[in-house]
Amino acid sequence: MGKIMTYQHIQLPENGKKISISGNRLVVPDHPILGYVEGDGIGPDITSASLRVWDAAIEKAYHGKRKVHWCELYMGEKAAGIYSGVYFPQETIEAIRELVVSIKGPLTTPIGGGFRSLNVSLRQEMDLYACVRPVRYYRGVPSPLQKPEEVDVVIFRENTEDVYAGIEYESGTDANKKLAKFLREELGAEFFEDAGLGVKPISAFGSKRLVRKAIQYAIDHQKPSVTLVHKGNIMKYTEGAFRNWGYEVAKEEFRPYIVTEEELWEEHQGEMPDGKILIKDRIADIMFQLLQLRPAEFDVIATMNLNGDYLSDALAAEVGGVGIAPGANMEDHVAVFEATHGTAPKYANQNKVNPSSLLFSGVMMLEYIGWTEAAQLINDAFPAVMADRTVTYDFARLMDNSTTLSTSAFADAIIRKINGGA
Repeated sequence: MGKIMTYQHIQLPENGKKISISGNRLVVPDHPILGYVEGDGIGPDITSASLRVWDAAIEKAYHGKRKVHWCELYMGEKAAGIYSGVYFPQETIEAIRELVVSIKGPLTTPIGGGFRSLNVSLRQEMDLYACVRPVRYYRGVPSPLQKPEEVDVVIFRENTEDVYAGIEYESGTDANKKLAKFLREELGAEFFEDAGLGVKPISAFGSKRLVRKAIQYAIDHQKPSVTLVHKGNIMKYTEGAFRNWGYEVAKEEFRPYIVTEEELWEEHQGEMPDGKILIKDRIADIMFQLLQLRPAEFDVIATMNLNGDYLSDALAAEVGGVGIAPGANMEDHVAVFEATHGTAPKYANQNKVNPSSLLFSGVMMLEYIGWTEAAQLINDAFPAVMADRTVTYDFARLMDNSTTLSTSAFADAIIRKINGGA
């Protein structure tokens, strides 16, 4: 089980046991300790509502045989109040590592010099290299698509490289001038004077571990295809290299499980062999069109940081918006599930907003620890509540004859459905 660490402000529940890692798999006890960060702004409202729903689903599914022992962790404004102005306490990082699986509400980034986004800091500090965003349609949710039920895609977005690595040089600075001089004189590059300069690192290591995780997910969840999305026709040595390294991982490490699109036509006359996963690639700009016109053709997407940012939000818009979009940031095993939207401070403590993004991130978390029965109860209850047209204000304004519920009342409605009530 390993030694339980002691912390200054974090209190580990006495009755729970920690998740451990054996070989390449999580070992989840029946009474695991899971971490949660309440979050800022609307965080307390949506976290308290979601915790009640997750607990209700676990109780209904396992009748007390399984139970989560929740451990509160601190980041953001709440942490600053507890740790004398520190928004990102080191012991929270240690606890997230120790507990392996955690979930967090939205976090504010303090305005002023020297503060990076807390979300970005967390990803970089812990090397949470994969941002995983499943996007699927729940019956009854307002959507701009004619057939939103065809959308069922999981995006694996590389989290640590690309333009988001933050290697930028401001126009007019000495560092910018030095780099511009080197690029022009040593490498023969041509660009306008006084241009801001950024560096876009894409490595074989970073690309391969991301694609490896995406393909393994497709195998574990019986997904028919993995699509590498890139702009390699223009950026040949970064995005094009990502594509090539992705195919290398597929062929070298997953050969018995996969067939490439090229092989599909050259060796199989376009007929997918039974039990294989199709590995294909698409240019990023075309992908936006395809995800609107032919979303059913895509199951798992692996892509770089910036493409993944755009695509995950665009896909979320097809099924109801980022307000109900779940997500997680992961390394090989440690996973931090999170609401994908912001803190919405103008709605803080009003018990008003839709908790579904965090709620479904918790569904992802339950699936991640193998508690699929509890996850499925929430997945089934949600459309039943939608069918009753009892929704939070954001959906109510898009629906005729709806009843507007508060955050906590919406959670109550889902819990009633979980427990089999009308």
